[in-house]
Amino acid sequence: MSASISASPLARRRRRSALLFLAPACAMFLIYVIYPIFSSIVLSFYDWDGVGARTFVGLANYRELLHSDTFFTALQNNVLWLALLLLAPPIGLLLALYLNQKVRGIRIVKSLFFSPFVVSGVVIGLVFSWFYDPSFGLLKVLIGHGVPVLGDEHMATPGIIVAALWVQIPFCMILFLTSLTGINPEVIEAGRLEGARGWSLLWHVVLPQLRPATFMAITLTVIGALRSFDLISVMTGGGPFDSSTVLAYFMYDQAIKYFRYGYSAAIAVVLFLVMLVFIVYQLRRLLRSDN
Repeated sequence: MSASISASPLARRRRRSALLFLAPACAMFLIYVIYPIFSSIVLSFYDWDGVGARTFVGLANYRELLHSDTFFTALQNNVLWLALLLLAPPIGLLLALYLNQKVRGIRIVKSLFFSPFVVSGVVIGLVFSWFYDPSFGLLKVLIGHGVPVLGDEHMATPGIIVAALWVQIPFCMILFLTSLTGINPEVIEAGRLEGARGWSLLWHVVLPQLRPATFMAITLTVIGALRSFDLISVMTGGGPFDSSTVLAYFMYDQAIKYFRYGYSAAIAVVLFLVMLVFIVYQLRRLLRSDN
């Protein structure tokens, strides 16, 4: 009886200490994440130039979006980004399986594969802009003639996505490589004793243990595809003729160039809802597979 009475104040002190430690992080999350989300949702119902008084317009910004050709082009480009950038996790897994071996010089190879991820997006955009340049770029040297990749409305978006893949693949590779090094070798050996070899060993023994890394790789790749901005800003500026713009750049364009903050907030809300759908879908798949 006395032990339970003495333990109660100790438990309260521990809970109080935990709340005190969590309070700064929770406050920052509320200020820098939750508040901006709700503020953007409220702002999307107004017409505001960032200086004068706000004018309530209801759903007018959303109705204008539905009649905007640029919005549907940006949405279509986001879908293309999503479809092609999802090649990064399987390619990253293949590279991780290749690099997860103990041979001489493998650390140097790992560093070369990982190096694109630590380079700034602006630098990568400039490098690929020079690579695609039809007058002196390396692509011209490789194929023998210049191709205006970034100047062609049908080739600009795929050209930028190639640059994005060059960064995203090493990121996924590191996630899988870290998980591979943490796999219990006894589980692999048990699988081999049961007759698992090659693809069977990978599918039934290795991949189930990489499920958390797979979830992180796919989720972060989806988020990166939907919020793509820096490479587009550096390489094409959304052109030519808005053919390579995406929702994030379209949102920035309307706010910074045309001072349409309410309309830009409506685009941000649509982008947030699209992200939310994909993230919830991935979380439900993960929870269902765990159950």
